[in-house]
Amino acid sequence: MKLLSIAIPSYNSQEYMSHAIESLLPGGDEVEILVVNDGSKDRTAEIADEYEKKYPGIVRAIHKENGGHGDAVMMGLANATGRYFKVVDSDDWVDEESYPKVLAALRERTTAETEIDLLICDYVYDKVGKTRKHVVRYGNALPEGKEFDWEHMKDLKVGQYILMHSAIYRTQMLRECGLTLPKHTFYVDNLYIYTPLPYVQKMLYLDLPFYHYFIGRDDQSVHEEVMIRRIDQQLKVNRMMVDATDVMSVTPVHRREYMFKYLEVITCISSVMCIISGTEENLKKKEELWNYIREKNLPLYERLRRRPFGIAAHLKGKAGRVIVKAAYKLTTKVFGAN
Repeated sequence: MKLLSIAIPSYNSQEYMSHAIESLLPGGDEVEILVVNDGSKDRTAEIADEYEKKYPGIVRAIHKENGGHGDAVMMGLANATGRYFKVVDSDDWVDEESYPKVLAALRERTTAETEIDLLICDYVYDKVGKTRKHVVRYGNALPEGKEFDWEHMKDLKVGQYILMHSAIYRTQMLRECGLTLPKHTFYVDNLYIYTPLPYVQKMLYLDLPFYHYFIGRDDQSVHEEVMIRRIDQQLKVNRMMVDATDVMSVTPVHRREYMFKYLEVITCISSVMCIISGTEENLKKKEELWNYIREKNLPLYERLRRRPFGIAAHLKGKAGRVIVKAAYKLTTKVFGAN
């Protein structure tokens, strides 16, 4: 069994995928790099095959019909042989100094008695044009370098939530938690992180800037204009998160509070994108989302509705939209989200 399986979902990634793969090769034989070619129309498939031929037993090229990012992640998970599993997007990379320390920590946890469900590391917003990179760290909320459970986790700030960039999950737990990522849908990384949380018991945090999240291309899914164009996919993921678990019944309370606040952030993003788009159609979609939450989980709806963002999301008229948009702009400026 490999120590770590790393899936690289790749679609038309010929211009940058080599950087991602090269950053992972120093893991050696303990790591398998699963390059999942998601029906690309450029040289992605050829590049993946070249790496597999050059690094047999380490790099595996997996070719499939186009199904989107989530479908490629699921294909990587289905083919993984490692005890732990991570996703690295084809335009991102890992830090060369942090990488061996992450592997060493995983290596110490390779038996049923020592294994963890989730390893969390810091990540870097590697934004185009920014010389000073924003690093998301968790040291204020998570005990560093030792195993912990939900009771030992302090509150995370807005912009500090655990994302796909910062997470390495235990492979078998991912397979057993009922994770399903829909095809041809963006923003499924939120489902990927959220769905397994009720199954996570033992965690480990390393204060290392392990993952470099490249951000700045105009066609990236987190770009504001792109998010508005794809609002239906954001709303779909939001609904699937509501359906994934009855978050108001989750135990212990620390886990429930974390999951609630995570879902709150996603619902806020969905609502804000609908509002700042300025169209009556999208405003109607916002109302439909809130009605969906109310019908599916009334206690969740009532709590969300009483929160500051829930109140703001329902402000009427032009003044309400101005307030919401200004708050959104301030948040993205502070946290460098897009």
